[in-house]
Amino acid sequence: MTDRAVKSAARVLVIGGGYSGQRFARAMARDGAQVWLTERGERARATSENGLHWLRFDASQGAIPQLPEQLSHVLITIPPNSNGRDDALEQLLPDLQGQPLDWVGYLSTTGVYGDSSGAWVNESSETRPTLPRSQARLSCEQAWLRSGLPVQSFRLPAIYGPGRCPFEQLRQGKARLVHKKGQQFCRIHVDDIAGSLRHCMAQAPENRPAIVNVSDHMPCPSTETLGFAAHLLGLKLPPYRRFEDIAGELSPMALSFWADNRRVCNRLLTQTLGYQLLYPSYREGFAASLQEEQQGDGSST
Repeated sequence: MTDRAVKSAARVLVIGGGYSGQRFARAMARDGAQVWLTERGERARATSENGLHWLRFDASQGAIPQLPEQLSHVLITIPPNSNGRDDALEQLLPDLQGQPLDWVGYLSTTGVYGDSSGAWVNESSETRPTLPRSQARLSCEQAWLRSGLPVQSFRLPAIYGPGRCPFEQLRQGKARLVHKKGQQFCRIHVDDIAGSLRHCMAQAPENRPAIVNVSDHMPCPSTETLGFAAHLLGLKLPPYRRFEDIAGELSPMALSFWADNRRVCNRLLTQTLGYQLLYPSYREGFAASLQEEQQGDGSST
């Protein structure tokens, strides 16, 4: 990490202080940046918390914050609203355009690639999102890239980390061991999201690709990851079920997670840009997440 990435004078706004936003914000604060996060709920009433400053932003309630001045970096983590539009883009863009921004990151989804029947996709692959939420995310991503700001979009698969692994489901007997032939899932540890963002913002502007896939090295079936989680806990796996046998029991939301099958190439991030993954696969990531949970440092917020 070069020292152009985060200086003590860096002023960072995270729009959407949820799971990924908070981990990124804390990493930036540890590097000496001043950091503000937005929150829709009551937490935003606190002026600061563990060195992080909270602002209330709930466009549906007309709660639009007065942004700090002289911002250098902005990260947008919020999903599209119920109309498929981006509240931050529509409500905050004029204020952001008046800031001396060096970098803007947008968290998108690998769902924009749609279903490739298990084949590899990369940043130049056609975008054919099948799910409405992925279609909305692609529309918002494109709008941010057209905004005139120095935007990079980071396409993410399933996010895991402390509080976001299947450990508690296994302990409570609620986990399902479901197999669908040929189905592959990609994932990324939350700290590799924060790490890849910080790595990319450290690059010279001319070396920052507009779109970057952020995924680990090991796409695999969900049965494999659940098996490893059970091994770490010393617990037995639940009964094996075929997807075809239980599809009728699943909610539309649960079914949607099985709709697309693809493997996401991370070569641009890890080879061209040179980011070294903290957790190259779920094995290292699950073990570290369990350790952090046991130490009481994990968060599922």
